[in-house]
Parts: sequence; C-alpha cells; structure tokens
Amino acid sequence: MSLLEDRIAVVTGGSSGIGRGIALGFAEQGANAIVVADVREEPKEGGQPTHEAIEETTDASSVFVDCDVTDRADLESVIEATDEFGGVDVMVNNAGIWRAEEFFDVTEDQFQQMMDINLKGAYFGSQIAGKRMAANGAGSIINISSIAGLFGNGNWSTYSASKGGLTMLTYSLAHKLGEHGIRVNAIHPGGIETMIGGEATDPEAAAAQAEQFTQMVPLGRYGQPEDIAGAATFLASDLASYVTGESLVVDGGWTSWR
Repeated sequence: MSLLEDRIAVVTGGSSGIGRGIALGFAEQGANAIVVADVREEPKEGGQPTHEAIEETTDASSVFVDCDVTDRADLESVIEATDEFGGVDVMVNNAGIWRAEEFFDVTEDQFQQMMDINLKGAYFGSQIAGKRMAANGAGSIINISSIAGLFGNGNWSTYSASKGGLTMLTYSLAHKLGEHGIRVNAIHPGGIETMIGGEATDPEAAAAQAEQFTQMVPLGRYGQPEDIAGAATFLASDLASYVTGESLVVDGGWTSWR
C-alpha cells in the first residue's frame, strides 16, 4: 500500500536540495499531486525540473508555481494551485536560506531577509494552508527546521534564531490546530549534502571539511535529501496519525552525543 495515496502536497523550496528530495519522495509513495513552489524552476544541482521529473518517473501529477515565500500573494497562489487536484492535504514549509556570518557585522537587511524567508514564510504558509485544512477537518504541516533550531551556533546566529523560531512556531501551531485535525511537526536536519550554501570555492578545503565532519557523525556520512524525504513521508502519512508537536532530528546521531 502506498503511504501517501490520494494526498495532495505543497513543497516550498521544492526545486532543489531537501525540497526536491521530499517532492520526489512523496510522489514515489503514491501522492496524487505535488505542487512545487520555488523562486527558481531549475534545480541548483542541475538536471530536470522537479515537477517534470515527478510526472515522467511516477504516476503523480505535479506543477511548478513561482513563489517567493515572503510574499503572501504568492503563497495564496500556491495553495490555490492545489484546487485543481482537490485541495491541500500536506504543507511542507521547506524554503530557507543559510549563511555563515560574523555576528558584529550582520546588517538589519541581512537579519530581516533570513527571518522573512525562514520564519515568516512558514508562518503565513501554515496560516493559508491551515485555513483550507481546517475546513476539511484534517491535514499535516511539516516545517523543515534544523539542528540549529534546537541549540545555538555563534557562527550563524541569525540562522539559528530563525530556525529556533520555526521550532516554537511548530509547537504553537500543533496546540492551536489540533482541534481541526491538523498535525504540525518539525524535522531538524543535520549536515545534509545540498547546495544551500552555494558551491565550494576551494575543493581541497571542502574535502578536508567533509572528512572532519563525517568523523563526528556516528553514522559516518553526510545525510542526503532522501533521508529527510523518508522522515517527511512518515509525518505526512497515517503512520503518524497520533504524532503532532514533535521534533524529529535527522542528523546521523551527531547531536545525540555532543
């Protein structure tokens, strides 16, 4: 039996990285349709656009919607796009940015940009999708936070603050929306091999960093988008019908012994 049979899902930031992995994973698990919402259609990794890959390799339907999650009108358009398939069942707030920074040098604009994308986008994406789900009496909202949303890191304090806010938003919405049959959970990825931070300019330095990092991870490797897709599939499915207000850490065991 397909875990996500008949589900209609939205994945923000779904063109690349973790979002692409989740969108493809949902389709492979029998979702009826996936709306891929992003500011760019082409994957950062190259290759076929996510919505095209879904329709070519699975039985699911998929469309791409140009979406800046800081723009409420764009988010409204994304949820409206699900009407063609029967309305939204699963909302994955995945769109986000990351950068290393020097705390004393962070500008107001830099701070606000990260908060707008990482937190505001999820807030209003949840609000808009949640209204539709409440009318239907069921739904699943999944916020892609980070292990940085569970503990601080001085090398990216703004990112940690935005993801910490997303963690608390998850718990708050689980409390608020439970009476409507809507489950709200967070996934906290650790080191996942994506291009969220851009391409490495020094391959040797990148290789050395990877070697050092994987030695600290009990499972001995970077995570892949498919690893997060598996966790998201569980949370979106009926297997998690009594799971809400939870944080699922997917980091290869890195934080378990730190």
